[in-house]
Amino acid sequence: MGDMFRSEKMALVQLYVQPEAAYASIAELGEMGCVQFRDLNDQVNAFQRRYVSEVRRCDEMERRVRYIEGQLRKDGIKMPHLSAEQEPAAPNPREIIDLEAQLEKTENELHEMSSNSASLNANFRHMQELKSVLENTEGFFSSQEIMNLDSNRPMESDDPAAPQSAAQRGQLSFVAGVIKLERFFSFERMLWRISRGNIFLRRNDISGLCEDDESGHPVLKTVFVAFFQGEQLKQRIKKVCVGYHAEVYPCPSSAAERADMIKDVNMRIEDLKMVINQSADHRNRVLSTAAKHLAHWTIMVKKMKAIYHTLNYFNPDVTGKCLIGEGWVPVRDLPTVQQALSRGAKISESSIPAFMNVISTNEQPPTFTRTNKFTSGFQNLIDAYGMASYREVNPALYTCITFPFLFAVMFGDMGHALVLIAFAAFLIIKERQLASIKEEIFTIFFGGRYIILLMGLFSLYTGLIYNDVFSKSMNIFGSGWQNQYNTSTVIDHSTPYLTMRPKISNFKTYPVGVDPIWQLADNKIIFLNTFKMKLSIIFGVFHMIFGVCMSVVNFVHYKKYASIILEFVPQVLFLLLLFGYMVFMMFFKWATYNDNSTDQSLSPGCAPSILILFINMMLFGHQEPLDGCKEYMFEGQDMIQTVFVIVAVICIPWMLLGKPLYIKATRPKQLPAPNQAAAPSGGHGHGHGDNEPMSEVYIQQAIHTIEYVLSTISHTASYLRLWALSLAHAQLSEVLWNMVFSNGFGFSDYTGCIAVFIVFGAWSVLTVGILVLIEGLSAFLHTLRLHWVEFMSKFYEGAGYAFAPFSFKQILEDGGEN
Repeated sequence: MGDMFRSEKMALVQLYVQPEAAYASIAELGEMGCVQFRDLNDQVNAFQRRYVSEVRRCDEMERRVRYIEGQLRKDGIKMPHLSAEQEPAAPNPREIIDLEAQLEKTENELHEMSSNSASLNANFRHMQELKSVLENTEGFFSSQEIMNLDSNRPMESDDPAAPQSAAQRGQLSFVAGVIKLERFFSFERMLWRISRGNIFLRRNDISGLCEDDESGHPVLKTVFVAFFQGEQLKQRIKKVCVGYHAEVYPCPSSAAERADMIKDVNMRIEDLKMVINQSADHRNRVLSTAAKHLAHWTIMVKKMKAIYHTLNYFNPDVTGKCLIGEGWVPVRDLPTVQQALSRGAKISESSIPAFMNVISTNEQPPTFTRTNKFTSGFQNLIDAYGMASYREVNPALYTCITFPFLFAVMFGDMGHALVLIAFAAFLIIKERQLASIKEEIFTIFFGGRYIILLMGLFSLYTGLIYNDVFSKSMNIFGSGWQNQYNTSTVIDHSTPYLTMRPKISNFKTYPVGVDPIWQLADNKIIFLNTFKMKLSIIFGVFHMIFGVCMSVVNFVHYKKYASIILEFVPQVLFLLLLFGYMVFMMFFKWATYNDNSTDQSLSPGCAPSILILFINMMLFGHQEPLDGCKEYMFEGQDMIQTVFVIVAVICIPWMLLGKPLYIKATRPKQLPAPNQAAAPSGGHGHGHGDNEPMSEVYIQQAIHTIEYVLSTISHTASYLRLWALSLAHAQLSEVLWNMVFSNGFGFSDYTGCIAVFIVFGAWSVLTVGILVLIEGLSAFLHTLRLHWVEFMSKFYEGAGYAFAPFSFKQILEDGGEN
């Protein structure tokens, strides 16, 4: 509790380290993770710092690690995951040289294999395409095809219309190749245009998909043969093939030559297959070996780079024989830092030990609150609003209880609570296995698993109080109401309702929660509305009063004792005399007015409306009571209310002028230098510096006074969201039961079993999806707003900055991005 009540004390320290021991010392501090270093060279260019060459070496090694990782991912080889116990330490200087050599060797080997593999695959692909050309052009060179070619060939414009001779047919030339099918038709039109129709083009699609030379993706290709006459036209055709990325292959016109060539190509293909398989096996062995060590290499390189990056924050002394660094350290961890420095000097065998010196400063230290896996989720909720000022009271300690409780007031259903508890229990029991999942949405739920657990447990309690289980009630102790009507009793049949009153129904209080008989009552909604509405106001007023009282803790800590009289007292009086009094009237009305009272003025029918009483109190008005009733609850209430309103009105100028006048009276005539550091303001986020003009002080105080007075009213009304969401949740649950699940009970025969099974599935999906997820998220956000705005605004400043220590653990979790 001492850790969570307020942030820890911090100390600014100077570290004196010998250059030969600096690397090992910073490595030890990185393992501890308790020093936030300050950059003493912020005016120095990044390329002119002492260890810039070492950082560049680390960048180069990091690039090689990424390249190897990319090759592993390309081949689908998984790296083994390292646990926290298996993580290697930062490498020493000798290991750095070996690591650099190993990474360079692995990268060069992979580069060479990738280059050879690309060349072999290209050759194999070309051999496959050549084989396709030789096989698919077989029919293009038959005698029948030649005859068809001769009879169908378009003639030159100056040729006579006469049959071609055999000699002319023998002078035909051709070009054979492979092109993408999607480009063939444009390719065909282009050949027709450049030859003026004097090219005969044939094609045959290759069966199956072929690998694209450019992208590597599978595409459809086709074999083509272009027949023509003349050397000039041949050169044009080849240029068009180059433009369309069509591969041209040699293809003899003789069938015997083609058969011999196919045999030769098949032999070369088999040889290439063998070489490619051997290369793939060798590559797989190299990558498998690298995969075993890559996780270690990655961690070592990241740690090494972080160490040199941090050493660039250090400043050498005038002699150059010592490095000086500064940083913030929690006071509790000062002995740990000294021990880490001693270990670093011992590891590096330095003759002069490193030492630490605590220095005084007026700077505001960073805020650091020690948490564990249970409290970290609640602390994150507070930090999301704003980092606490240094040594400011920490709302997270109380949020651990108030947050799940206010959530449960809106989410009070035992059945839905059990769903939350089951989900949270699964996350907690399997937390070691699930911690490695880095999916964003899941990480949010996993980080708040203990929040979900407490929300479920508190909802289980409020569900018991509301006596609500999936919109149904449990009759554990038996109803406290007894039916006084029977068949012999004369009943007025003009109304279908029977009125049960405690006085004539032998009423006894239900031991825990709401009596289950209210499930059958016609005025159930009216009763629960009144009950939950008043309950939400009571919880809200107590929550705000507690928030105002927490400001006293800040005032005492920062020694601002005058603020207790000038701010806290008028604020708490204003809140108590108005809304605290309204809460008192609620309890007094519950305790005084009942059906068993012998005094007619104290019967339930004479109970005055608290809202009307409160409005008349603020307006100094009156209302005529009913016959036999009284306007007020007790004697002298009118006078007490008048005094309360007058004192509450007096509190407004008290808050408005008290603190500015005190500052003006106590301010020294000689103002301090403008650059003097001011102490943390503490209070509500509106402290006033000694050098601030009085006009600014009056304006700021006026703003905060108006804000507090108006927010007291609006914040009290804001807590009615507890009642509204609780009512909505209960009604939605009842609607789902009556309109979905109860339909499964309408079958009398064996089909009812099947119907209930099907309807139960639909009801379960809707319950979990709407009532647990959507309604749960809505209640969570409303609870978060009540804490951020209504509760924390009474005392929380949130003007600090987070403690960000040099920690290998945090660097590895962030992926080394910072």
